[in-house]
Amino acid sequence: MVGASALRAGTPVAKGARIEVDHVGHAFALKGETLPVLDDICLTVEPGEFVALLGPSGCGKSTLLRLVAGLDRPLKGALHEDGAPIAGPDPSRVVVFQDPTLFPWRTVRENVGLGPQAQGALKDRHARRDVHARIDAALELVGLTAFAHAHPHQLSGGMAQRAALARALVNDPRLLVLDEPFGKLDSLTRIRMQGELVRLWQRANFSVLLVTHDVEEALFVANRVIVLSERPARIVTEVRNDLPYPRHRDDPKLVGLRREVLGRLGLAA
Repeated sequence: MVGASALRAGTPVAKGARIEVDHVGHAFALKGETLPVLDDICLTVEPGEFVALLGPSGCGKSTLLRLVAGLDRPLKGALHEDGAPIAGPDPSRVVVFQDPTLFPWRTVRENVGLGPQAQGALKDRHARRDVHARIDAALELVGLTAFAHAHPHQLSGGMAQRAALARALVNDPRLLVLDEPFGKLDSLTRIRMQGELVRLWQRANFSVLLVTHDVEEALFVANRVIVLSERPARIVTEVRNDLPYPRHRDDPKLVGLRREVLGRLGLAA
């Protein structure tokens, strides 16, 4: 684990993971029938890459994220992290959901430290010192140092989601899996959080797989946007975004990419 001083200095926490999704198919059993969700998905996330998944509501984006995170197993195909099969959850792959799910009776600091606590890292005196340093560093990274001893009900929606990001970062993830993390935020807070997410990614060097319904959000934050079809989801196209950071929402190239993605989704630009 990289200590607090390295995090504060902006040193990469860990090399980003390489994720391979190889001909993955999935389905759900529903009232005695089979509901296909994913159909022959092939996708690679390169180390340190930021990839966004876009597609119609209910097409299977979140299902794909759960498979990548190791929360579910695919019915067909295989998934690998750096060549090793993904057979279950692992601290190297951390999920941040739309709901930050902070425990209301715990302080922000205690919520952020839940991962190391669950792994038993607080039992050893020397390890405990390192964990506390990493918690401090994660809080500083997301700008919540002053609210370390606040409780969730004292936070705004954006602050609560930053606490959820800190809880993910304290585990030094190699892949951050984001399922509509800003979906419940107001538009202004959402825009701010998109910029903060990009800055965190640039500093920490992990790989990112993001699900969003927001075309502009996907193009603003990601290197590559994967467009999925209606269920059962197939990859319709990939749009690479090589615009430098920080990006500007009125950039003509970004506007052109937005038009391209909307066209692929069958929507008027």
